[in-house]
Amino acid sequence: MPAALPRYAFARGAIAVIPLSLACAPWGLLAGSMAIDAQFTPLQAQGLSTIVFAGAAQLVAIGMVKSGASLISIVLTTLLLTSQHLLYGMHLRPVLSPLSTRWRISLGFLLTDEFFALVSHYDRQTFNRWYALGVGLTFYIIWNLFTLAGIVLGKSIPGLDQLGLEFSIAATFIALITPVVRDVPTVVCVAVALLFSVWLSFLQWESAVVVSGLLGMGAGFACKRLGVGQR
Repeated sequence: MPAALPRYAFARGAIAVIPLSLACAPWGLLAGSMAIDAQFTPLQAQGLSTIVFAGAAQLVAIGMVKSGASLISIVLTTLLLTSQHLLYGMHLRPVLSPLSTRWRISLGFLLTDEFFALVSHYDRQTFNRWYALGVGLTFYIIWNLFTLAGIVLGKSIPGLDQLGLEFSIAATFIALITPVVRDVPTVVCVAVALLFSVWLSFLQWESAVVVSGLLGMGAGFACKRLGVGQR
């Protein structure tokens, strides 16, 4: 029945994102527990996930608040860490632009790395807004539930952020990146970013992640412009 089609597409999207949502569970727990450890109130900690909804940027921002960084530094770092969303938006523009303003705002708010990984391969003919909503809204709800769990555990289990849960961040991005490493420019981009992130972190650069990411993108772009690896 036509009325069931949106529900079916929504359910497909929700099911598709569950593995990635569960992989980010330790990440959500950290977001909640670190916020409590940084003297956020439970309401503020939950509000950060509810309103900001930015994963890695949340963790970095919480860490900077805890270390006494200035508001300007926190805002600039957060903008740099989430700048890839501009590229995501440009890539998805052909399939999102025909939608109503309400849909564009809703899906734009729900845009994450996981959302992009599951939705970006659809074109205008195959894109389904209900599938995309199922992906984004399910991930949003699960993220907030794990943040809530982190808040509760952070108040009852001291030192939760010392259990190595942050490895889930690396594991999730490895799972997202590996399938798209298919050509020489992409390999160069990943390799340069990886090497410089390790080196600059060893040198204790505060902006190691941002700088290494920019260098990796620059190296990959240069390879593509020079035709390296192309037949």
